[in-house]
Amino acid sequence: MTIEWRYTIQPDLGVLSLAGYLGADAVGRFAGAVGWAVARGTGPVILDLTSLRGWSDGGRAAISEAAARLTAEGRSLELAAAPDDDCPPIPVHTDLPAALAAHRGGGAEQREWRSDEWPGTES
Repeated sequence: MTIEWRYTIQPDLGVLSLAGYLGADAVGRFAGAVGWAVARGTGPVILDLTSLRGWSDGGRAAISEAAARLTAEGRSLELAAAPDDDCPPIPVHTDLPAALAAHRGGGAEQREWRSDEWPGTES
C-alpha cells in the first residue's frame, strides 16, 4: 500500500495533501512529492493529513526529514489533521482550515498537481 498526493499552491503557501498510509513502502513516493513541492512553490508547506489513514515510525521519520529539507530551502513544514498525537516536533494544526487561517490563506487555488490515483479523480 502506498500514498497518493496532491500539491496545491496559493500565494506564498503550498498545501501537500496525502491520502492512504504513510508506511515504509510509501516513503520514497512521499519524498518525491516533497521534492515536487520544493521545486514548485514558495513559503511554508502545510502537510494536509486529512485523508491519511495512519503512519508508521518510518513515515513519521520521513515527515521529520521533509521538515529538515524544507528548512534547508528557507521554508517550513506544518501539519494539518494529524492521524494521531504522536507527531514529529513541528507545528500542528487541528485541520486544514485552521492551518490556512494561521497564514491568512484559503483563497482561490492557483495551481494543482496530483498523483494519478488521488481520491475523487478518474484514471
